[in-house]
Amino acid sequence: MTDIGRCSDSLDGLSVGDALGAQFFVPGTRLEDLLDGTAPAGSWPWTDDTEMACTLVGQLRRHGTIDQDRLAKAFAERFEPYRGYGGGAVVVLHRIRDGEPWRDVARDAFGGEGSMGNGAAMRVAPLGAFHAGDSRAAALEAMRSAEVTHAHAEGILGAVAVAVAAAEAGWARLVHNRPAPAELLDAVAAYLVDGRVLDGVRRARRLLRASVAEAAYELGNGSQVLAQDTVPFALWVAATRLGDYPAAIRACIEAGGDVDTTGAIVGGIVAAYTGVEGIPPAWLAQREPLADQ
Repeated sequence: MTDIGRCSDSLDGLSVGDALGAQFFVPGTRLEDLLDGTAPAGSWPWTDDTEMACTLVGQLRRHGTIDQDRLAKAFAERFEPYRGYGGGAVVVLHRIRDGEPWRDVARDAFGGEGSMGNGAAMRVAPLGAFHAGDSRAAALEAMRSAEVTHAHAEGILGAVAVAVAAAEAGWARLVHNRPAPAELLDAVAAYLVDGRVLDGVRRARRLLRASVAEAAYELGNGSQVLAQDTVPFALWVAATRLGDYPAAIRACIEAGGDVDTTGAIVGGIVAAYTGVEGIPPAWLAQREPLADQ
């Protein structure tokens, strides 16, 4: 079962979470104001998280599936370094743009180990929402989407985890049956193999009654920009706040770290469940208009 409408809702959630989170790297922007109901003023530019997600959604909109060669070319042609790409991603995408095979480029990264960064996870929630009700398809397509830039298993598994969470969230919306937090995390864990991402998801399950500060301390908040330092906390937030988009994004901001990326991951998963109706209209209006898909 595929649906571009759920995919678009997830992209809206991802992009608003990304753009709002990025505002908290601007001096003078305070969580206390947001908690009091005052969002940052002005337009909120989005970052590389949203740019890559728009490319991914464009591929699904036009083709309904992930062709790795086509996706790698699209990522490389669209990317704008000023959107906040990490240094490793800039090198990878420049080399692909220059005509080098993406498989070789992805394997060469980080001394031949491949990237275990959170970049494949940050962009993938709309793909999961597209496959709501078919978590196996979401997992397989997430692997394909990740491999064009991330050759390390942890980077790939981070994307799988997020896509499955979004697929489960989208299905829960369709059947009007919100999963308990532990159920959502168990569904994700079922599609992972042993490694640090799975270890983090298991720890997240044991922390469901924890505060945001405790969860971020135990799981990471993305400050290392690694899949295993980002995805478990983001899934913890999404699982515990699945029906409340504003609360979920505020939790990401409260945790600090790579706030635009945790906001993007969480926003994409939660909006797959709530629909665009769950996103505050004022936040949508302040988000920079999306790029063509």
